[in-house]
Amino acid sequence: QVQLAESGGGSVQSGASLTLSCVASGYVDSTACMGWFRQAPGKEREGVAAIDSDGDTNYEDFVKGRFTISRDNAKNTLSLQMNNLKPEDTAIYYCAAAAVSVAWCYPSEDDFGYWGQGTQVTVSS
Repeated sequence: QVQLAESGGGSVQSGASLTLSCVASGYVDSTACMGWFRQAPGKEREGVAAIDSDGDTNYEDFVKGRFTISRDNAKNTLSLQMNNLKPEDTAIYYCAAAAVSVAWCYPSEDDFGYWGQGTQVTVSS
């Protein structure tokens, strides 16, 4: 089993920045695809970004140019740098790791088997 723990959420004004962090523990596969997802109030959870063990990244269009995903395989950590935050970015953000090898590391929920508890990000206008 893999345990994921997020941190770094908070309440900020529109245009501000936040960095989310996720620490993986347990039987961690450093080659696993990892990603960030979010769930806004009243909406389904959606993918944000994903990164493979080589550092190749994929982003959903609504965060391209504003968010940056990164990982440290030696430390089993995952980060999400979020710049120019907007009120529509308000959500619970989840760290996730794939439980099996995937052909393409993309923030598609079906490919991820391990999930953190989430951290709240609130952006006010």
